[in-house]
Amino acid sequence: MPPAFKRVPAVEKCFAILELLTKTEKPLGISDISRQLTLNKSTVFNMVYTLIELDVLEGLDDGKFGLGTRFYVLGNASGRRSELIQVARPFLEKINRETKLSAFLGIRSELRAVLIDKVDSAHDIKISSEIGMQMPVLAGAGIKAMLSLLSDEKVDALLDGITLKKYTPRAISDKRLYKAEIEKVREEGLAFDREEYIEGMVAVGVPIRCKGRKIEAAIWAVGLKQQVSKEAVPNLNPLLKQIGLEINQRL
Repeated sequence: MPPAFKRVPAVEKCFAILELLTKTEKPLGISDISRQLTLNKSTVFNMVYTLIELDVLEGLDDGKFGLGTRFYVLGNASGRRSELIQVARPFLEKINRETKLSAFLGIRSELRAVLIDKVDSAHDIKISSEIGMQMPVLAGAGIKAMLSLLSDEKVDALLDGITLKKYTPRAISDKRLYKAEIEKVREEGLAFDREEYIEGMVAVGVPIRCKGRKIEAAIWAVGLKQQVSKEAVPNLNPLLKQIGLEINQRL
């Protein structure tokens, strides 16, 4: 038996809120949560916004609240899959199976991109990252795909507040050219990393639209330059575009 302890009501209420939001089919507002859990509105308000500060919850445009980026990472680690991970997982496996490349799923969190699921390549020499890893938001194909989901105003605000780092000689450090890359992703539905983040590494990504959620997500296939030949790219591109369409239809 554990030593004597005093239960903390705030923790119980916090978990009640998380459990409620996990089980409901749509986001809820402060009044909805307060009514369903019979909790004081001010208590719910303070707890919800504390969880937002921790990235466990996120606030939506309509005054509702949903699960945030940290919840996705924790849910993956514990084996409890979020809807996004659950829907995307078979497609990550399909990319890996048909291309032999590593396949990643990530979401944007402020100025970082959080890796929330992956299927590693079977090659002895491969590109691999750990779930929960955070990457600079302007590095790689997946990030370009995520940013293509933002409005021009939000992209401008993001670019205005930072300096583009030149990770490799091929990296785009001119903001005008980088924004043109984002616009091209919107038009073509595909994002490319041509050794811009890591020398010798190439990637192709597609944006994932989470309807009704303020989440910018993407799936991208990554491999070494010698693993992604010019002949293989024409087959890889339509595969990823089709996968993007199918996931967007399911979410």
